[in-house]
Amino acid sequence: MKQAVWFPTEEYKEKTRLYGWMKSLGYEDYETFYNKSIEETAWFWGEAEKAVGYQWMKPYTEVLDLENGTPFAQWYNGGTCNVVESVLSRWLADDETRMQTALQYEGENGTSKSFTYEDLDNWVSRVANGLKHAGIEKGDRVTIYMPMIPETVVAMLAVMKIGAIISPIFSGFASDAVMTRVQAAGSKMIITADGFSRRGKVVSLKDEVDKVCEHCPTVEKVVIVRHAGNDFTPHNYDFPWSALEKEKPFTHAEEMNSDDPLMLIYTSGTTGKPKGTVHTHAGFPLKSAFDAGFGMNIKQGDRVLWVTDMGWMMGPFLLFGSLINGATMVMYEGVPDFPEADRLWETVDKYEITHLGISPTLIRALMAKGDEYVNKHSLKSLEVFASTGEPWNPDPWMWLFETVGKNNVPICNYSGGTEISGGIFGNVLIKPIAPISFNASLPGMAAVVLDDQGNPIRDEVGELCLEKPWVGMTKSFWEDDERYVNTYWSRFENKWVHGDWVIYDGEQYIITGRSDDTLNIAGKRIGPAEYESILVKHNDVIEAAAIGVLDDVKGEVCHCFVVLRDNVTFTGELKKELMSLVNSHIGKALCPKDIHVVEDLPKTRNSKVMRRVIKAAYLGKELGDLSSLVNPEVVPFIQGLQSSKL
Repeated sequence: MKQAVWFPTEEYKEKTRLYGWMKSLGYEDYETFYNKSIEETAWFWGEAEKAVGYQWMKPYTEVLDLENGTPFAQWYNGGTCNVVESVLSRWLADDETRMQTALQYEGENGTSKSFTYEDLDNWVSRVANGLKHAGIEKGDRVTIYMPMIPETVVAMLAVMKIGAIISPIFSGFASDAVMTRVQAAGSKMIITADGFSRRGKVVSLKDEVDKVCEHCPTVEKVVIVRHAGNDFTPHNYDFPWSALEKEKPFTHAEEMNSDDPLMLIYTSGTTGKPKGTVHTHAGFPLKSAFDAGFGMNIKQGDRVLWVTDMGWMMGPFLLFGSLINGATMVMYEGVPDFPEADRLWETVDKYEITHLGISPTLIRALMAKGDEYVNKHSLKSLEVFASTGEPWNPDPWMWLFETVGKNNVPICNYSGGTEISGGIFGNVLIKPIAPISFNASLPGMAAVVLDDQGNPIRDEVGELCLEKPWVGMTKSFWEDDERYVNTYWSRFENKWVHGDWVIYDGEQYIITGRSDDTLNIAGKRIGPAEYESILVKHNDVIEAAAIGVLDDVKGEVCHCFVVLRDNVTFTGELKKELMSLVNSHIGKALCPKDIHVVEDLPKTRNSKVMRRVIKAAYLGKELGDLSSLVNPEVVPFIQGLQSSKL
């Protein structure tokens, strides 16, 4: 067990929202309260939505319905709502909150814009009406392929307000990755920008969208926000964002059932196409707001900055977690170390950020820049660091705590996933916090660590599972219930198998990695199949496999292994071609670290490529059982690839 380095005082504990809420329910001890939260699931989530202050158009009659089985649990039956009522409308009745800053934007070039709750509501309402006039109806899917600018938030909320479904996509994806997700969602509209700024250079988005539209017949309109000012080729499907803004406000939010979808977020698996997680009006927003408010103590008037993108789950989390709690959502466009290495710390001081969301990869990179960039700034407004996306290693965690936080700012490690709508584990602020670990399962999350036979274990690595449903659990995969059940519910009866390896010692949890093959590059999860399908497009490549390898900066990087056609020589030029091919399809941020040529890939008798064996061989680790391989003779060559570089 790791020794704690941050300890809440009694005064601090009593001022947290979590402690105040627990006490109002008759609890002062976290473990007792947590046990109650997982023993009486319906009671807990009924109390949780009240504590969040979720807004209902019609009250629900039943908190939890398991008639269709645990994998398809239904929440708040009979209730109707629209998330925009909880995000914006609830704050308009009071003069103080109406005029409070809801959204603060900082451009990479230094441009600053702010919008009150009243401003944002009016803007969202006008765009919502514009979308209706542009032909978007309840249930239509709208892809959001946008940078971190205010229009992105407005677009998302406007789509939700009229009962349509958003599908946000990472702005760093290239056309093929976008196309796959647009096709899977059957999107009727894409909302994008001409481009955005990254390290002082304009990155075009519209050009990528035009490539997508060649293969996506469901797309009728592409709405373009003029942001970067770069040129692009006009098409008949183009529709100006400015036309949406000119409409009169649509003041009535569409009344939705509690389990109606509001968002599809695509997350990668180890095989096949990306999985479209389905999130509902009383699911993802409520779970995100609860975790932010009671896990991270985000409250009315706080200012929350998260270094993320709207295409990853922490983007929507930032939106809901900030605004449903009455805080200010702070957006930064660009990279956090440009034009100088202290840009992030400068931004924290400029906007008096109280809650800063980061990833271990980002902190590793900023730590390498030097302490002097931190010491130039007071950072006195900071109350909480929140860390997501990947496991920590000790040195950067301690650097963040000691050098940046001056041994005073707690680090809320937070781990869950897109399918969770938030966290399974966290660092609750009423308990001591130790480096790189989690001090609690979050309320309502019935986490357990199991061995291969499904038995609970301690002090050794096991499979992270959940024994009870929770609000925010993905409703399914979009139009693919079978894959959803097979992915999470098929291994142990009525237990969600999350895919993380975890050690639990009775007090702390430490995540050691993924139990599947999904890569986690700087907090961005992507399936190996996406790399492999791109590489085999090249005429000289017959087969390909991708694995994740630990990296000091990104946490994990991709290494690809390819089998070439006969009589093809692997030259430096061919390697550049393959790197460029992958880069052009999925984006530079996710490009492989290296590409290796092998004579063959280790396979089973049913031709399944054994990525586990490739990874173990390349890293010089124990190979495990190779009896299922039809070609074990290829393994020694892979083992020699890494050793040849040492």
